Amino acid sequence: MATYLMLTNLTAEGVRTLKNNPGRVSEVNKEVEQIGAKVVAQYATLGQYDFVTVIEAPDEQTMAKVSVELGSRGTMTSQTLTAMPAEAFLGSI
Repeated sequence: MATYLMLTNLTAEGVRTLKNNPGRVSEVNKEVEQIGAKVVAQYATLGQYDFVTVIEAPDEQTMAKVSVELGSRGTMTSQTLTAMPAEAFLGSI
């Protein structure tokens, strides 16, 4: 499984949804699993992004599907990064 970092910003609609239904975050994480990926860790952050989520997915196509599905709702925007353990990176150079 490959590891991805999803950097997320909520839209105004997303903030309203979260305020009215804080459990929505858990619901979305379950939906990510139904697509075929797994939320490994998730952090609410202060600063440039509202959430940083660590996701494992079998391939880029699955991660793209997650990104498009979540983005199509209009409640968030995201940037997705491929991640690898530093040891693996250092072993490749």
